Amino acid sequence: MNIYVEMTIAIILSMTVSYLLVFPVMKLAVKWKMMDYPELRKIHKEVTPRMGGLAIFGGAAAGILFIRPDLPYIIPICIGAIIIVLTGLFDDRFQIRPIMKLGGQVLAAAILIFSGLKIDVLSIPFIGMVTLNEPLSILFTFFWIIGITNAINLIDGLDGLAAGVSTISLISIAVMALAIEPQVAIVYLCIVLIGSNIGFLFHNFYPARIYMGDTGSLFLGYSMAVISMVGLFKNVTLFSFVIPIIVLAIPVFDTLFSILRRLINKQKIMMPDNKHIHYQILAAGFSHRATVLIIYAFSALFGFLALLFSLTSFGISLIITFVLLLLLHLFAEMTGVVYRGKRPLIDLFTKNEKKKEKDH
Repeated sequence: MNIYVEMTIAIILSMTVSYLLVFPVMKLAVKWKMMDYPELRKIHKEVTPRMGGLAIFGGAAAGILFIRPDLPYIIPICIGAIIIVLTGLFDDRFQIRPIMKLGGQVLAAAILIFSGLKIDVLSIPFIGMVTLNEPLSILFTFFWIIGITNAINLIDGLDGLAAGVSTISLISIAVMALAIEPQVAIVYLCIVLIGSNIGFLFHNFYPARIYMGDTGSLFLGYSMAVISMVGLFKNVTLFSFVIPIIVLAIPVFDTLFSILRRLINKQKIMMPDNKHIHYQILAAGFSHRATVLIIYAFSALFGFLALLFSLTSFGISLIITFVLLLLLHLFAEMTGVVYRGKRPLIDLFTKNEKKKEKDH
């Protein structure tokens, strides 16, 4: 069977299964009292079922079973995914302590590392290939898996945000894996997750009827970490160390800025707040739906820049790097990391806009 026919069937299958599974999952969420209640820090006003990530997982599993990607580490990857989903389910039901949730993530990461799936070579721009020794390789891989898993979890603050941002990042990875040097197995993994995300988004986009909960955000984060490891880090001749970070720029830097902001303000790192990028855009006066679409646009822009970065010459790469740094500085200003909450670039832009309005 032609690979494009297989991919079409896989994405339709995973999307359909995910879409249909939401209905029984909503009933189970009500029965098992896995509901998300409004509170001061949250945006929503209605009691809403969570654990919708179970539908995403089911859709992805259906696609994987159909397409059966030829990947050396597929068994440990799937075992780790099941552990992550169970961890998320327990948290959605019992609100387990952060250390217990971290324990599930550590176990999943350990299974991958001991199976041999590690980041052992980095291709760093302007430096070249750097080989990591065994301890450094294990440490880097561990922090990458845990970090990306939690980064997706942290941006899951608005209807459709985590699923949409993940989908856009997966599309970027799939394009690079297919167009630059075909990595069919990676494309297959991306395709089934894209399909299951889209199926879920029919129910989750604003106004959401169900939330993915930690079941979904942890699963998506884990999946993104794994796919970037086997699809980007492993192809060191084409993809550099910076490419996965650009593709996942929104969740990665939102997480880093959150940690920096809390350190600057002498708060506990694990303490939740409403200074994430999506909350700041909402506070600027944009609607819920517009905020999500703005972040989608930024995610698509970062994905496009990652593709350009992997294809272009040294000179163009420098220009792209400058654009990336400018975007990241704007993000840092929006989340209150720089200048003790001041926002010089944003204020300059808004000042110019107000001046134009006044002139008219």
